[in-house]
Amino acid sequence: MILVTVSRTAGSVPREVGAWMTVAAGGVHGTVGGGHLEFDAIARARAALSGGGLDDEVRYPLGPSLGQCCGGVVWLQFRRVAAGEDVAGLLPAPAGRPLALFGAGHVGQAIAHIARDLPLALHWIDSRQAQFPAEPPARGWRQEVCEQPADAVRDLAPGSAVLVMSHNHAEDFDIVVACLKRQRERQDLAFIGLIGSRTKWASFRQRLEVRGFAEAEWRQVVCPIGVPGVAGKQPAVIAVAVLAQILALPA
Repeated sequence: MILVTVSRTAGSVPREVGAWMTVAAGGVHGTVGGGHLEFDAIARARAALSGGGLDDEVRYPLGPSLGQCCGGVVWLQFRRVAAGEDVAGLLPAPAGRPLALFGAGHVGQAIAHIARDLPLALHWIDSRQAQFPAEPPARGWRQEVCEQPADAVRDLAPGSAVLVMSHNHAEDFDIVVACLKRQRERQDLAFIGLIGSRTKWASFRQRLEVRGFAEAEWRQVVCPIGVPGVAGKQPAVIAVAVLAQILALPA
């Protein structure tokens, strides 16, 4: 198998550094941008699999000579993967916004599944080990079992977007309180989203005011979550709406 990775870029290009694909006798998995760039990369990899040589890195100007009009430059790195070698361990950690997901229920599972293909570094927290999938998390992800999930808030990466959707309202409330206390101290969370209805949020808001949080503080919490106009209560539909909201956050 040959692992092809975007190692460097300059100017306008179809994929970011870290994008990858594997080329094996049985087929191709992943993509480094499509078009003639990918066609040539696949041809090089297949030639190497047939016994030919393999350059470590190849420079591709994306101009008329390659039949692509992006105008930038892509460097692709080629690497042989031995039989039995763990490909996941060779992949670069995902770049992008840190996303803290509290809850591994139906919607949390759907969010995590879709997030695998997005530029997000997931920190997934739940108090129940059995709720996490059996397979290991994607490279660059962190999966944490925490008896009191609110305690994990203090260790979240700066700039994290936080999604709160645990298995009960009391736990959700404690996590929201921990997030707002962290905002008082550091103001370094990019987003605090709480799953639930407007009725749930009205109840939480009243309790937050009793706890001494001012309006300017509790207004940092978004509830309900998800981009407006997306109807449906299926976990996958909610996940798409919520992740679109996260991806739309300012960098």
